[in-house]
Amino acid sequence: MSQPRNQEINKPRFKVGVRIMPREVILDTQGRAIEQNLKQNNFNLESCRAGRFIELVVAGPQDQALAEAKKMTEFVLYNPLIEKFELIPMGAVE
Repeated sequence: MSQPRNQEINKPRFKVGVRIMPREVILDTQGRAIEQNLKQNNFNLESCRAGRFIELVVAGPQDQALAEAKKMTEFVLYNPLIEKFELIPMGAVE
């Protein structure tokens, strides 16, 4: 893993989680498969939806990092036609 450039070492960094889930109106085949398997194995489960979670470390304080993470997510990380996302502040990175 590469080290940050010298001028970036002293910049604050913030970790942002991005939770991406299928929209409720979209058939979630992966979630359904997980649900069926767990129910068939006698787990007490009502429902299951499957998505993904991405962690981003962004230079800057929390407000700037969240704004940048939102731009990144809207640019390439999710498909607005079939998915929704939530940004989760995870704290400063030392």
